[in-house]
Amino acid sequence: MRAPSLLAAFAAILLLAGCSSPGAIDDESDAGAGDDDMISGTVTVLAAASLTDVMDVLAERFEDANADVDIAASYGGSSALAEQIISGAPTDVFFSANEATMQSVVDAGLAVDPGVLVTNTLQIAVPVGNPAGITGLADFARPELTIALCDTAVPCGSAAQSLLDLSGVQAQPDTLEEDVRAALTKVSLGEVDAALVYVTDVVAAGSAVEGIDVPEAQQVINKYPLTLLAEATNPDAAQAFIDFLRSDEARQVFEDAGFAAP
Repeated sequence: MRAPSLLAAFAAILLLAGCSSPGAIDDESDAGAGDDDMISGTVTVLAAASLTDVMDVLAERFEDANADVDIAASYGGSSALAEQIISGAPTDVFFSANEATMQSVVDAGLAVDPGVLVTNTLQIAVPVGNPAGITGLADFARPELTIALCDTAVPCGSAAQSLLDLSGVQAQPDTLEEDVRAALTKVSLGEVDAALVYVTDVVAAGSAVEGIDVPEAQQVINKYPLTLLAEATNPDAAQAFIDFLRSDEARQVFEDAGFAAP
């Protein structure tokens, strides 16, 4: 009588073991479920011209860590970029050089929770050797000098005008550029005696130009807001890139380029 009981018990053990096997397979499947969440595709970024060098570095680092993602960044005057977005240009991420320009995208209902990421200040850029002997902002009123400013429609231009007004300097620029990099190029080529650009542009130019600090510039600080676009075509990868730009690693890159924390 004991043999059938033992056989029944053994069969029960086999049955329980068989029932437990699918559970083990399911656990392995759950562990690999994250593979479905891997980001891929192209992230289209429109960013202010003054962000060109630092964003190129950060985009490359992000791509190295995410082999299936391509960051397609375009740079220019923030106001022109905002107009492109409002007009329907496919964009995932917008990084503006001031809050006023970002507000136009917010008002159009196209920005998703924008926030200021970094700040920047203006500096005088002069050709190597400073042939015109410029010492400060007051020299921008000297009629014999050739001066480049950004157009007031873009953030570097509006900031420059605010700085000049604050300092009581009446400058007569010989050229108004569509973005800050265009103004910087005029200096590096020796086509103008001076320009008002961002500190970060002087840093990026290296030995091609010289920078002269303007104490009053600390009262005219540009705040750079960053946002995911409401109509982003690749929102998951775009948000991952934004998260990376907010990381400690990225912050160090921004600081090395001359940007400051908000």
